[in-house]
Amino acid sequence: MPASSMPSPMAINPASPTPSMFRKKKSTSVMSTAASYLSAVSQADARARALNSGSTTSTPALSLSSSVTGSSEDTVLHEDVFDDAEGLYYPSVPPTSEQIFHTVHTEFGHCANESYRYTSKHTPGTQLKEIIEQDPPYYILLTTYISYLLVICIGHMRDFVGKRFKPAAFRHLMTQDGYAALNSDFDSFYTRRLKNRIDDCFSHPVTGVPGRTIVLCDRYSLDHNKNFLFTGTRTRALNVSSYNYLGFAQGNGPCADAVEESVARYGISACSTRREVGTLDLHIQAEALVARFMGMESAFLCSMGFATNSTIIPSLVSKGCLIISDELNHASIRTGVRLSGANVRMFKHNDMQNLENLLREVISQGQPKTHRPWKKILIIVEGLYSMEGSLGNLPAIMELKKKYKFYLFVDEAHSVGAMGPHGRGVTDYFGINPRDIDILMGTFTKSFGAAGGYVAGNKALIDRLRVSSHTTAYTEAMSPPVLTQVLASMASIMGVTIVPEHKNASSLSILHSPATPQLSSVDLQQVTAYPGTAPSTALPPWMPLAPSLCDGIEGRSRLRRLAFNARYLNRALRKLGFITYSHDDSPVVPLLIFHPGKMAVFSRMMRTRNTPIVVVVVAYPATPLVTSRARFCLSASHTKEDVDTLLKACDEIGDVLDLKQAVGERWPLEEISRRAVELVNMEECD
Repeated sequence: MPASSMPSPMAINPASPTPSMFRKKKSTSVMSTAASYLSAVSQADARARALNSGSTTSTPALSLSSSVTGSSEDTVLHEDVFDDAEGLYYPSVPPTSEQIFHTVHTEFGHCANESYRYTSKHTPGTQLKEIIEQDPPYYILLTTYISYLLVICIGHMRDFVGKRFKPAAFRHLMTQDGYAALNSDFDSFYTRRLKNRIDDCFSHPVTGVPGRTIVLCDRYSLDHNKNFLFTGTRTRALNVSSYNYLGFAQGNGPCADAVEESVARYGISACSTRREVGTLDLHIQAEALVARFMGMESAFLCSMGFATNSTIIPSLVSKGCLIISDELNHASIRTGVRLSGANVRMFKHNDMQNLENLLREVISQGQPKTHRPWKKILIIVEGLYSMEGSLGNLPAIMELKKKYKFYLFVDEAHSVGAMGPHGRGVTDYFGINPRDIDILMGTFTKSFGAAGGYVAGNKALIDRLRVSSHTTAYTEAMSPPVLTQVLASMASIMGVTIVPEHKNASSLSILHSPATPQLSSVDLQQVTAYPGTAPSTALPPWMPLAPSLCDGIEGRSRLRRLAFNARYLNRALRKLGFITYSHDDSPVVPLLIFHPGKMAVFSRMMRTRNTPIVVVVVAYPATPLVTSRARFCLSASHTKEDVDTLLKACDEIGDVLDLKQAVGERWPLEEISRRAVELVNMEECD
C-alpha cells in the first residue's frame, strides 16, 4: 500500500474526550520544583482513574521537525496544525533538498546538513582516554543510602504486619496445604517493595516501529502498579531507548523492500529448524557475508543473541581452562562461563594494570591444588559496555596478548555496525587487524535491525563450533526475513560491487561477455580486501539493490550521523554539568541520577513533556546500588534538532531534580546548540 494512501498515524483528533494522561495541557511553563511536578502527576493519575476504558483517541503528533523533510512519501509532516486543546504545535517544513527520501520522517529523521557528520575513529598512536568516574557530593550519597534504608525498614514492617492482619494478600509467600511457597519472601522483597513502586517506568507497552519516534500505549494503575489498565489512547514520543544505532528499524526503505521480497519467495513457514529442513541458501550467504564484513575466515550464526555467548563459551573452554573476565561483562557471558566448568577470575573494568597482575599470578601458580599449567587461558571483554557506555581498551589488551600468549574473545554486540569509520566495530575503530583476535562475537539486534548473533574466527575453530555447540543442535535457525534484513543492512554499510556471473563460484574469474561489465584489478582487490565492499555474487540474485545500497553512500551517511549524534550528546551533557561515564564516541550515554526516587521522577517528567521522550532508567541490581542512571541510546535516525530537544529536557529536569553535580567548565544550553559542530570536532573536551 503506498504511503500516500495510508492514513497518517499522527492524525489529530481535538474533539476526543479522552486525551492521553502522558501529555501536558496548554501551559508550557517549566515546573520549578519537584513538589509541583508530583502534584501535577497526582492530578493526572486521578483523571486517568476516571477514564472510560472503552474510549479511544488517535495518536498525537510529535512536535518535532527537522531542518529538511523528505518527499511526498513522508505523509507525517504534510501540513501545519495547532491543537488548542493540547497546546502542541506541529510544524511542517517544505522540502528544501532534491534528495529523495525512502523513509517516513517519524522512522528516520531527514537531515541534509553535512556539517552534522563525524567519523568515529581513534587517533592512531594515542592511548584511549580514561574515563574519570566522578563522585557526587556526600549529601547525594547519604540521602541515597537513607532512602534505601527507609524502603527496606518500612517494607519489612509492612510484611510483618500484613502477614498477620492480611494473610490473603501474602498467601503466595507462605506455606499452605503442605506446599512450600513458589516465591521466596526474601528474594522477592526488592521486587515487591521497591521496583513495584516505580513499575510504570519499566516495560511500557509500545506499538509500531521503534525508530526515531515510538508509539506508547497509555496505561494507568488502580492498585499501586500491581496491575495496569489501558486507556485506549496512544502517545508518540521521541525514542532514545532503543538499540537502533544505525536506524535500520524501519518499515520503509531498501532493507524493508528486500525483506518483503524474501517473505514472498520463502513464505512465513520457512522458519523451521536446520535439523528438519536443512540449511537454506540464505544461511550460507549470510555466514559468508558476515565473515567478509568482520574480516575473518569464517562465521557461524545463532538465532538468539543471548544464546550466542551462553552456548558458544562452553564449547570453547572446559575443566582445566581459565577464563579471565571483565567485571562488567554481560549476563550472557557470565551464564556461558558458569556452564563451561572452567575456572574464572575477574579483573577491574578496563584496568590494564590489574589485568596484567592477574595474568602473572595465574600463569605462575597454574591450576588450583595441582599447579599444573592451564589448558587454555581465555580473556573475555566487550567492545562497548551497554551500561557504562565505555569502550574496551583493545590496543592495551593486544599488547598484553603478545606478551602473555592468551586467547582473546571480544563481544561486539553493541559496537559492531556502530563504531569505526567502516562500521566494523572496535577493531575498525582502533585500526586493529581483526585476525589478530581469536574470536569475535556480535549480534544483529542492535545496528542491523534484525535478530540473532554470530561468532567469527578462523575456519578450523568455526567448524569445530558447528559440531560441538548446543546452539546447532537445540535451537531453531534464523528465519529468511531476518537473514535478509542482515544481508541488506550489512551490504548497505559495506556497499556493493557488481560482479558478473562466473562459472567457478570458488574464484573470481569473470566471463568475457559483452553483456557484462568488466572489473579492473583495483575493483577486484576492493571486493576481496578488508574492509572492502561486498560483491554482488555474495547476495541473493533476487534481492532488490537500490542505488543508495550499492554505492554505500547511505551506509556511510548513517555511520557519520550516528558518530556526530553520539559525540554531541556526550560532550553537551558534560558541558551542562551532568555526570556521565561513557566515552565521547559511544552511542550509549548513561546519565547518573544516583537517587532511586529521582530516577522514577526523571522518567515520568521526560514522558510528560509537550514533546514526550522515552528513556531507559536503570538501577540496582543491573548497576551498583548508588549509581542509578538514565541510559540514552542514540541513533543515526535522530537529527541534530532531536538531540537539542533531549538536551533541553535534561537541562530543565536536571535543575529541578538537582542532577548537575559534575565539576568542570559549564556552557549554557544556547551556546551548546550554537557551537555544536565546534564542540563535536574538539580534540579534547573536559
